[in-house]
Amino acid sequence: MKIRSLKEQYTLQEKCLKDRLDLILPEVMFDSEADMWIVASKEYNEDPLFRAITPPDYPTARRITMFAFVKEDDYIHRFSLSMPDESLEKYYEPFYKFGKETQMEALVRLFKKYDPKKIAINSSLNFSFSDGLSMGIYTLFLENLPDKWLDRMICDDMLAVKLMEIRTPTELALMPEVMSVADSIMEEMYSSKIIEPGITTCDDLVWFMKEKTHELGLEYWFEPTMDLQRENGTSPRMDHCVIEKGDLIHCDFGIRYMNMCTDTQRLAYICKDYEDSVPQKYLEGMKIGNRFQDIVMNNMVEGQTGNQVFTKSISQAKEEGIQATLYSHPCNMYGHGPGPTIGLYSQQEEIPVKGDVEVSNNTCYALELNVKVEDIYYYLEETIVVDKNGARFLYANRDQITLVK
Repeated sequence: MKIRSLKEQYTLQEKCLKDRLDLILPEVMFDSEADMWIVASKEYNEDPLFRAITPPDYPTARRITMFAFVKEDDYIHRFSLSMPDESLEKYYEPFYKFGKETQMEALVRLFKKYDPKKIAINSSLNFSFSDGLSMGIYTLFLENLPDKWLDRMICDDMLAVKLMEIRTPTELALMPEVMSVADSIMEEMYSSKIIEPGITTCDDLVWFMKEKTHELGLEYWFEPTMDLQRENGTSPRMDHCVIEKGDLIHCDFGIRYMNMCTDTQRLAYICKDYEDSVPQKYLEGMKIGNRFQDIVMNNMVEGQTGNQVFTKSISQAKEEGIQATLYSHPCNMYGHGPGPTIGLYSQQEEIPVKGDVEVSNNTCYALELNVKVEDIYYYLEETIVVDKNGARFLYANRDQITLVK
């Protein structure tokens, strides 16, 4: 799998940033009651939103990097109240008179110019993605801003959540390519060249995923895992063990590439000497898992909350006699990304607040779930896209168990 040059990656990420600021920012701002939105980060203690609103050649905040988004009629002004920087000036109008005033003085001057009635800041009890304002910067606000402006500050969780959750046209076009890179690593791993029954261990395959990602110059956003189920096993999931013929093996793997994440779980079967295909019982179980995937995807419609998707999907599974567990999540520039929570692995019920977020079009999810058929668990996860045409898979063979001969 060929990885784009760093220069190509930067060019595409810059296009994504321009799309986000030109297309998605106005959408989320006009959905908010806020007249102004302040986003401020300290160097090496950046707001989670930072990577969504800055170019790739601006990797960390400089001292304090601060932006202001301001509504004026049907237009959104984008100001930088940061140290001068050519990279930022492609996307933000400089407002801070560096060397002639403090950043707090510049912020007061901005407030006076536009007289915002409601000023959003990134502070949240419920969403980490909307809680990026550090206590240190907030203390600067308290010590330097008149009460008039402090009294107008509000929290709006959906500003940061939706700005990061909704994918730009460029990101949607690139997502299949990003997914294909992750696929290529798993496909290479699930082969007789890599797996030697009786010798290869689950840990060996974990290291394969890590090393291959590193070789490609990419990163995995969580530690990959590998486990297996064995017909005579004492546990439904065994790890840190030698892989044997007849095992059903399972990986969980996700990469970050061009500021986009994947999250995938795939199954493979290790053939016994006399076999040339996956046993029929596993194929039948996989069909049931695929059916539950379809049920969930059909319920993932714009305007439905994560809790509604969860309840409808689990109810329909029960009606069809499927023993299912559902724990899907948005997957965007963060793997466990901003957006609606659709069940949790350890909490099979509606999730307060985070599950009340509505599904939006032009978003990506990790369709994560499992079904139990007889004594086997089928752990499945595919990165999908939700848009005006419905939900769709980014991997054509999601119904396959890979055969390793």
